[in-house]
Amino acid sequence: MSFTDHILLAPLIRGLWINAAHESSDTGCPRVVVPSAGADGTIPAQAVFADLSAAWTGDGLDEAVAAKALMDAYAAWETGVAQKGKQPAGLTQPSCARIKTPSGEAVYWIDRDLGSARKRNETFDASPLVLSGTNTVPSNSDSGIAAPGASAVNRSLVVKNKIVLVTGGAQGFGEEIVRGLAASGALVFIADLNQAGAEKLAETLNSAEKRIAAVAVPVNVSDEASVEALFKTIAETAGGLDLCVSNAGVLKAASVLEQDVGSFKFVTDINYTGFFLMAKHCGRLLRRQNRTAPGWKTDIIQINSKSGLEGSNKNGAYAGGKFGAIGLVESFALELVEYGIKVNAICPGNFLDGPLWSDPEKGLFVQYLNTGKVPGAKTVADVRAFYEAKVPMKRGCTGADVMRAIYYVVEQEYETGQAIPVTGGQVMLH
Repeated sequence: MSFTDHILLAPLIRGLWINAAHESSDTGCPRVVVPSAGADGTIPAQAVFADLSAAWTGDGLDEAVAAKALMDAYAAWETGVAQKGKQPAGLTQPSCARIKTPSGEAVYWIDRDLGSARKRNETFDASPLVLSGTNTVPSNSDSGIAAPGASAVNRSLVVKNKIVLVTGGAQGFGEEIVRGLAASGALVFIADLNQAGAEKLAETLNSAEKRIAAVAVPVNVSDEASVEALFKTIAETAGGLDLCVSNAGVLKAASVLEQDVGSFKFVTDINYTGFFLMAKHCGRLLRRQNRTAPGWKTDIIQINSKSGLEGSNKNGAYAGGKFGAIGLVESFALELVEYGIKVNAICPGNFLDGPLWSDPEKGLFVQYLNTGKVPGAKTVADVRAFYEAKVPMKRGCTGADVMRAIYYVVEQEYETGQAIPVTGGQVMLH
């Protein structure tokens, strides 16, 4: 079976297993799917078998036909288990699927986390997944069974066992988000141009969490081929996605009277066009997954800025891109809601302790000091004090502040198309 088959089929398979687990009220409905050719070319007898040859047409995969065939195959497995009388089908899930396509056959291994799914693949363990029968994790579907307000006790549970992507995740706000998600039990893909930094962070988190908590993947969000390859890698590695945090961004502060068009375009390509590319290819993957899990909500969150809510003096390229991205958020939210995808923006205040501001050579404190943006400032400390004084809460935004907003957005099923300020009162919505 070809690589292309995997990236088309894995999200459909993942969605089906999530949907079936949720219907059985299993704790931690998310599933990880790992494609394999099987052990020594053999196929486990316990596998769900689906022949999807008829779903391929001259235009490629007909996702609706493939989804129907998969659902029928899963139902047949449940009927077979129930008829054997060994165990009620509602208390177990198959752990592998045998899929036939015009290009061949493959086995897809399914489990609750990446480490377990990979181990099944390596050991050819086709024993069924035993469902818990109770769901204590906050629900993320229209038919959720969690008690009203229960998830507010520990909001971080909304991402436990979920598959998450964070772009620009190797440093700054991105690193803070990655660390928070990993600590909350998610599997995090760290996507960054800084591949060495992403790999080092993944290694640190995997060691600390004593599991596969993070996977480093390269991406240039302004290059469509790179973005498309990113989502292919995610589908082949884990089967799909629950949350995409589009965080990658750049800033080059300059007066409109002085900035060259190359710098303006560089900022816009990443902060605005890059988000479009992320939403486009992420949306395609999530739509495919939704075909077999129509009640499972997924999220695209753009990490925007307070500069997307108000203008920024001598920083027009950055503010313009962020303003534009909120327009994209609102537009994509209206379109993608059909597929259970919520699209929202989080608009943090200044992360004064991150490298964007505090880097001793290229940070904004240095840039603003050198460009005279802060009247009367003679030192970096003067610039920092100037910006802290602008915030009613008298401090910069932190990673923890942003994490609380992410948990809220994921938990809140009845909001999409919103731009949520996390600014310490510096910017307020009307």
